Parts: sequence; structure tokens; C-alpha cells
Amino acid sequence: MAEEQDCCAVSVSGPPDAAGPWSCSGVVLGRGPGLVLCQGAVFAPFLRDGPAAWAQPRALPPDALQPRLRLLVLQPPPGTPAPALRLDAPTAARGPADGVRQHEAQLLALVPCGAFRQALARAFGSAERWRFGGEAAGDDPRALHWFAWLRVPGLDSPGGGWTARVGAGCLRKGEGLLACGSPFGALCPDLFLNTLSRGVVSNLAGEENALILTDARCLPGTEGGGAFLPLPDGPRLVAIIAASFCWKGAEWVGLTLLCSLAAILRSSAGVLDEAGIAVPPVPGRVAAVQAGVRQDPLAWVVLVECGAAWGSGVLLAPRLLLTCRHVVEAGGPLRVTPAPGPGRAAAVLGGRVVFATENSSPFDVAVLELEESVLGFVPPRLADTFLPGEEVSVVGFGALGRACGPSVTAGVLSAVVAVAGRPVMLQTTCAVHGGSSGGPLISSRSGRLLGIVASNTRDTGAGTTYPHLNFCVPITILQPPVARYHHTGDPAAFAALNQAGEGVRAVWRLQRQPGPPSKL
Repeated sequence: MAEEQDCCAVSVSGPPDAAGPWSCSGVVLGRGPGLVLCQGAVFAPFLRDGPAAWAQPRALPPDALQPRLRLLVLQPPPGTPAPALRLDAPTAARGPADGVRQHEAQLLALVPCGAFRQALARAFGSAERWRFGGEAAGDDPRALHWFAWLRVPGLDSPGGGWTARVGAGCLRKGEGLLACGSPFGALCPDLFLNTLSRGVVSNLAGEENALILTDARCLPGTEGGGAFLPLPDGPRLVAIIAASFCWKGAEWVGLTLLCSLAAILRSSAGVLDEAGIAVPPVPGRVAAVQAGVRQDPLAWVVLVECGAAWGSGVLLAPRLLLTCRHVVEAGGPLRVTPAPGPGRAAAVLGGRVVFATENSSPFDVAVLELEESVLGFVPPRLADTFLPGEEVSVVGFGALGRACGPSVTAGVLSAVVAVAGRPVMLQTTCAVHGGSSGGPLISSRSGRLLGIVASNTRDTGAGTTYPHLNFCVPITILQPPVARYHHTGDPAAFAALNQAGEGVRAVWRLQRQPGPPSKL
């Protein structure tokens, strides 16, 4: 695939007596001349001034590093989709016969991306204790917005041009992305060089979408790799992987942090111009005209705030919405903020709790009524069947949603749990975080509302949260009482949600047999 030929691994090593080597992923941006872009943090062990150098507002030249460094770029051979796996090959040497090419490289400069740094500061509040990086707890967050330009003569090709690119300003939440990087960097390129991961654009922030979050699953070492936008005329490089892992406090959120390529190029204009490298403009994209009217799930989701607690909700009518009981159980004034959309600015609306299930109910559900209607709202179509294995997405104000609007994560409907033939729980592999509760679960195939998110999974024994195993209340449980309430206006229409049988209660206890409380 084209993505694999446009990516590489980068290895940096010092003198023989020095620690290392250190490695990451990279992207081949040009072949006339040969240019590679990778993360800057891989050079941290070799900075003459130590970590303080990351505080510089301008680019760092090659002499900012210790002398006698060796830089290698590892690439698959041309015409092959991935490096050949040679289990019988000797381990002492790797060359063209083994399916991996090595090229010597020189550092042009380390460059900070100002637009990305500003977006990071605005989107990720310090009070929420965000942390990014690989497995090392000591990863320096000051290096997150730094990138390295490498000159690679071995990649020079007569008439060679730049890798096909596209600007990030046209990205939409929920749009598909393909990430390409090398897990563990150059550790074992015969196995891991330029592996692929598919995901969606989860959220966007900053000037021209300088900061992008995706749920494509990346591993340490893929930093510096590329994120590609699949288009009808071929994939287009849109962003660089800045951090494979993100934590919010102690919670792993299962998202990957990207920096827009266009933002890096704007920050690098002076460095590249000084090196005599002309950078073609990053093309935009003409959005395709959709036939017919397709509902926008982002228009269904709302931010629900109740005192210090907050979560998500899904609108069923211009003044009626569903959320989770635990989002509103603290009491206090309700503030509901629909997501802004075409012709509709973000506005905070008041509301009241019409009904909330009892603590003893297996269904964590609350029904809210707004004081004002949401203008231009088109109600979602409701599902009446569920297909295990179908592609689904979750929309909600989890992760950084409060700062940047709702996030989108994609996965599959991994299980439909039924009692007496009636679905009572849906499980998905979408990444779900604190703040997503009450948000909609949507079929990617039909666009219909499948249910509302109730929770992800936490192992209370290990203290570990699993964002990719989560539970939703099926809309078929909620639609009949909602219809009765529309007809009668009587909150007693929802009383049946408190009267579930023991089989349903056992499912939502995550424990079929009586005994000690489940650890989940």
C-alpha cells in the first residue's frame, strides 16, 4: 500500500560507548531531495543543553546535539507492501535481501510547531492531569510539539516529488483515518516496520485543526509515523503521530494524538527555505456533495451539567433527552448545551429531570425536559434490531469533549445480551471515557440510534479502566416508555424501568451467580 512506502523507522545512536540506540517512526515527505520528518523527542538523550532546550521558541540546529551521532532511516524495498519476513535469515545483518533498506541521514533541524503547542495548552487543562507519550513515565511533555527534519541522500530520486498530502482544515469528526508507524521503532523492523491501524477522527482543536485525536490504535515507537486520509484517488498524508498513548489522570483513554502536517510545514518554512528546499503548498480538499439528507449524530448529543457532575445526553425531540441517572443524581441546577451546528450557535439551556431510575434499577437512565426547544433539531431514527459485529460509533463529551465539543470513537457491536429473547445490554469496542455516559450509540451502517452509553469497564481489584469494553442500554428498552410519555405527559410511563426481573439485574451486575460482588 502507498502508506507503507511513504513511512519508515528512524534510529539515532551515539558513539559506541553511549546508551541507545533510540528510535521512532518517520514519514518520507520528499524524494527530490530525499526528506524524512519524524518526532523530535527521539533526540532528547543527545541534546547538549539537556531538556531545557525544549523551552526554546525557535528551531534547533544540528550543533545543538552531541557530536558523532549516527542517523539511519529504515524502509521496505520498493514494490513490496511490507518487509519480507525471513525467519531463516541470519540475525547479524539486515540489508536488501532481508527486505529492509538502511539509509544514512543528516539532521537539518529540530522544529517546534507553535500552532500545535497552543492547541495542546487550550485543549488539555492542567487540572485534569493529562499525560502523553510511550511507556516511559519520564517522557518530557515539553518535547511533544517538536519535530525533526532529516536529509536522506539515499532517498533522492530523479524527478522525485513530494508525498501526496492534504490539509487538516477540512477534516470532520467521525471521518476515517489510517495510521502507519513502526511499533517499538527500529527494534525489530522485519516484524513491525510500517504496520497499519484504522480509526476515525475523534476530535479536533487549534488553528486549521492543528491538533487531531484519533481512535486508531498505535503503540510506543509509532510516534513520527503518518496518519492518512483515504480518498477516492488514493491516500493523502494529513498528520504526524505525536503521542501513541494518552492518560487523563490514571485513566488510559485509548486515543492517539496527531499533529497536522500543514501546521508543521508552516512552522518549518524558514528552516526549509534556508536549506534551499521549496515546499509545494498543501492542497485542500473539495468535499463531495452527498446525495439526499443524512442525519448528523453530532446534532443529537448534548453536554449535561448538574452541579460539579457532567456527562452526555442524546436528544430524542426538540425538548426531550435521555442521559444517565448518575450524571444528574447530585441534584442542583441543570445546564444542557447542544453541540453547535450549521445555523445554530452553542447555547446553554435550562432543564428539569422528568424521571430518573432508582438506584436499585439495573438501568442507569434519566429523562430530561428542556425549558426551550433546540432549533432545527431533526430527531434520530431508532433501531429495532441489533447485529453483533456491525460497525458502530459513540458520540459524547468524554476525553477532551468539554473543551472541544463532542468526540467520536468507532468500533463494533461486540455482543448483544438478551434475557428471555429481549436485548437488555449492548457491548461495544468503541473507546468510552468519563463524560461519555448518556451519549448515543449509533449504527455506522444505517445511521440509527442503537442505545445510550452507560459505562465503560473498571477492574476494581487492579484499579484498571478498559475503555474498549463498555455497556449501553438498548433503545428498544427506552422507546416504549418514551412513546407513552409523549402520549400522556405522565412520568409514570417510565416506572417499568424500575421493575426489571432478576435476570436483567444479574446481567447489569456483571455477575450471573449469587456471591461476592463482581470486581467489574
